[in-house]
Amino acid sequence: MKTFRHIGLVLVMALSLMGLSGCGASKLKDIALTSMDVSYVVPTSSRSMDAKLLLGIDNPAMAFTVQEVSGTIRYQDKELAHFVAGPVSLEARCQKEYEMPCTVTLAQGASLLDVLVIASRRSLEGLKADVDLQAALKKNGVLRAPFQYRDLDIASFTQ
Repeated sequence: MKTFRHIGLVLVMALSLMGLSGCGASKLKDIALTSMDVSYVVPTSSRSMDAKLLLGIDNPAMAFTVQEVSGTIRYQDKELAHFVAGPVSLEARCQKEYEMPCTVTLAQGASLLDVLVIASRRSLEGLKADVDLQAALKKNGVLRAPFQYRDLDIASFTQ
């Protein structure tokens, strides 16, 4: 469950950074996470899990859809897991809780024990993420926008 909270944090970081990247609306940078929880986790194999994240998001901007978020989480330059999440459509100018499906697969060479050891430290220090985000903005039709973020320091988003 803690791993999915970290992935939820990465997704919200990506949404926030998307707003800072100049998507055409100045209010996108004001998108804020108001809550985060995990609805359910279902192991699909010894190396992967499906989950549904519950993200409370305050969106003061226009409506848009996050079609897919994918990425890699690393700990001290060792790949731990790959994740894929989405889609989720954010309504314009509202604060609401959204469900976002997510799949996490351990990276080759990583074990569940590696993840448990890192989680037991109760610190996000050393965790980094690479995130690719596909969004569709609805303004005079559909504009698809890809965003890439590399070497995001996960701990910096929790301070």
